[in-house]
Amino acid sequence: MSTSEQPAGPDLRETAEGTSAKDLEAVYDISVTVSAVLGKATMQVSQLLKLGRGAVVELDRRLGEAIDIYVNNRLIARGEVVMVDNTRLGVTMTEIVKSERSQ
Repeated sequence: MSTSEQPAGPDLRETAEGTSAKDLEAVYDISVTVSAVLGKATMQVSQLLKLGRGAVVELDRRLGEAIDIYVNNRLIARGEVVMVDNTRLGVTMTEIVKSERSQ
């Protein structure tokens, strides 16, 4: 690549539908809720009310198993928990889940 050539940025790329990234700028500022679900548990309300500080709730996942990543309550990916720094956790996506609508 010569010094005058620039890599194609998002404004020049076309999506599969023929819409450029520039056409999508209107949605860039829309907030979405991202949730990383480590696992789930089902219990009766009476059991829930008995929980106290230090209680352990067993989840339906095993240690090291992928976690589910949801955007606006819709499963979009699976991933792993990672350390961001000494005090914060993050999630790295390892698999994109194809929705039934896109097939």
